[in-house]
Amino acid sequence: MPAIERLSTGIPSFDKLVQGGIPKGFFVAVCGEPGTGKTIFSMHFISQGIREGTPCIFVTTEESKESIIRQASQFNMPFKEAVEDGTLIIIDALMGAKEDKWSIHSLELTELLKKIVEAKKKLGYGDARLVIDSMSAFWLAAPAMARRDSYYVKKVLTKWNFTTIATSQYAITTGLGFGFGIEHVADGIIRFRKSIREGVLRRFVMIEKMRQTQHDLRMYEIDIRDGIGLIIIRPTKYRREDLILPQKVVEKMLETALKKELEIPEGSG
Repeated sequence: MPAIERLSTGIPSFDKLVQGGIPKGFFVAVCGEPGTGKTIFSMHFISQGIREGTPCIFVTTEESKESIIRQASQFNMPFKEAVEDGTLIIIDALMGAKEDKWSIHSLELTELLKKIVEAKKKLGYGDARLVIDSMSAFWLAAPAMARRDSYYVKKVLTKWNFTTIATSQYAITTGLGFGFGIEHVADGIIRFRKSIREGVLRRFVMIEKMRQTQHDLRMYEIDIRDGIGLIIIRPTKYRREDLILPQKVVEKMLETALKKELEIPEGSG
């Protein structure tokens, strides 16, 4: 049986938890509440692809293209250079100017996929890395469609030789959010969580599923540091129940996040 080709996430300590990396061609759901580290994890994945010379696409629905580039530079990730030399295309689905070829102006999956395929053709055929951060924005008006649409998205992307990270907002206490759609079709599920202990915010990650992989089953505490990015600190002794925020707090966080996504920027239209 041939060995499985795995792609490094760009975080060596995380790669050890999944037998060296994510299997090539997988569609991986990265789920969690806002502020848990999903975007930074996704940026590591793309940064590693840039360093390996692999064509990369980063779709941003929650931050502008400029914000993503600035954030990448904070962690010494060469997004700016890769965009300039044509090995990375950032598709802006939030603040993209109409004259920007790599932007979409409506949160429609058909438009998203059309633009991703166009970018893939520009980058060239063969394997590529893709991040969609996040998929939640596409189901704000019709969350019940998330599961069906996720099948369609995965089917299209697999044909174009992508290894995909798709993030999704999700509340661990209430089940609210849009995690269930992509989780049903995902080849892997990586869950980010957070809690406040003694007045300090603490973040955690757990691999809940990774096909064809004997992955680590423990929850790990993580940290995000300037100049470095996301690091794995240690396995945690906390139970899942210890990390659950009060229901009212989570609902307020989700309400705030949804309002933010629905805001119309000044000067638009």
